[in-house]
Amino acid sequence: MATKGKRTRAIEQTVDKTKAYSVSEAVKLVKSNAKAKFDESIEIAINLGVDPKYADQQVRSVVNLPAGTGKDVRVAVFAKDKKAEEALAAGADIVGAEDLFEKVNGGFMDFDRVIATPDMMGLVGRLGKVLGPRGLMPNPKVGTVTPNVTQAVKDAKGGAVEFKVEKAGIVHAGVGKASFSDADIEKNVQAFISAVVKARPSGAKGTFVRKVTLSSTMGAGVTIDLAEAKS
Repeated sequence: MATKGKRTRAIEQTVDKTKAYSVSEAVKLVKSNAKAKFDESIEIAINLGVDPKYADQQVRSVVNLPAGTGKDVRVAVFAKDKKAEEALAAGADIVGAEDLFEKVNGGFMDFDRVIATPDMMGLVGRLGKVLGPRGLMPNPKVGTVTPNVTQAVKDAKGGAVEFKVEKAGIVHAGVGKASFSDADIEKNVQAFISAVVKARPSGAKGTFVRKVTLSSTMGAGVTIDLAEAKS
């Protein structure tokens, strides 16, 4: 078993593992421990009372973080003609149809989000084995299959974050950077939690949100008080 470094042990000692912190307290603590030489990402993880192997307990949606993500999101759009022009005008990084299909099918993956117009899904669907495992397959439920490519590109660039429950019943996402103000991170955390609560599936029974943890890339997890988080 690997021995924890001095810095890791020091960070863990600042966190009371028996305590559930308010969002404000958690943000301050996580930021104070983000002392790496790079701008650490602030991550949220939510443990849910669902079993994703059942179709009626799937959790998947999208949320627009009010303070953005702090990341430069590269967007690829499958579209033709006028829609392709609209996507480029909106700021898409890569736009194409059959030509883009060939590039992606050949291993090109220099993008973080994929958007497609509905008429392109017959083509994009053939990339399921390439895009699916990376969570990049366009889906109408999260607004990435749409005729309104202008809005979809702007959302993706401006702070839209997709989330999907994993096998262990956990949803996680980045909600900012350590360089963000406390207020901006707090707004993003609250927005993300609210979006997850709203995405509660019909098959979920009992307590839906069981635990919320906030951390930075190199920091320890800080548990957030559930009642305060959803207020």
